[in-house]
Amino acid sequence: MPALRADHLYKVFGRQAPAAVKRLADGSHRDTVADLDVTAAVIDVSFEVEPGEIFVVMGLSGSGKSTLIRMLNGLLEPTSGTVEVTGTDITGLSRKELLKLRGERISMVFQHFALLPHRTVLENAAYGLELRGLSRGERAEKARETLGLVGLAGWEDKYPHQLSGGMQQRVGLARALAADTDIVLMDEAFSALDPLIRRDMQTQLLELQASLGKTIVFITHDLNEAMRLGDRICVLRDGRVAQIGTAQEILDEPANDYVARFTEDVDRTRVLTAASALEPGAEAGDDCPEVGADTTLADLCTGMAEAEHLRVVDEDGSVIGSVSRASVMAALSGARGGER
Repeated sequence: MPALRADHLYKVFGRQAPAAVKRLADGSHRDTVADLDVTAAVIDVSFEVEPGEIFVVMGLSGSGKSTLIRMLNGLLEPTSGTVEVTGTDITGLSRKELLKLRGERISMVFQHFALLPHRTVLENAAYGLELRGLSRGERAEKARETLGLVGLAGWEDKYPHQLSGGMQQRVGLARALAADTDIVLMDEAFSALDPLIRRDMQTQLLELQASLGKTIVFITHDLNEAMRLGDRICVLRDGRVAQIGTAQEILDEPANDYVARFTEDVDRTRVLTAASALEPGAEAGDDCPEVGADTTLADLCTGMAEAEHLRVVDEDGSVIGSVSRASVMAALSGARGGER
């Protein structure tokens, strides 16, 4: 069963929203319903998110991504369509039931940290647990544990104004993890950070995900960030889904000219992996070094400096093939030439 399912979601703001949905369902562009004095933010969006997956929703400003994520936890009610959390349709839940859902099954990390300035780092990290009624000792223990996971051990008694932007965002992440929900929604969570700190936070998220296995829906306008983090990526354009696929699928097989233009400036050597450079029918000897199938072509170039061939293994350590300097260079050549 999917952890999350969005089924034909629409969100239209305005009194004549139902009439607008009817037009939009027939394929009309959202600009054509302007005469109804409505704003169509999300249009006929459907997808499923599997347990343990990082599902990235990306698009330019105004594409509908932030409106979409707020429908996934009931902060906004869809104009039409449904949202299911592990099989439960949340669009019909009462306010009390929604609050329970957010406390126990879905947590959220916001773009601008949303920390309480008068509370310590520990108290901020434990805030969701406080709302759930856990004892002071229980929530302090869980908050300390998650602050340690995000590298903030020793900062528990500080206040938000004493932290850097990156550290404040780590507190927001710790708060979401402390809630111990299976699903974490992250709305432009790293976009307010400078590039170096942003990259560090991406790395930390991937490391945490490798050990915790949460289901994450991550919203971003940054394609490189989407390509780095996402197991799959949903590209939105003008409220509609332009394409859903893995980073490699989107790069190799863009669904339309819009997606192709959107991805043309991506550093593909840091997105394409060893799996895209396998030599057909070739086998490397047992004495060859091993690399994971998800090793990027950029990292393979470094590894090939000392070895002519590398064995490629999947997640369980099974050998799936090999790469050579020639196959890596061919893959790189294709990526640079736009052929892959």
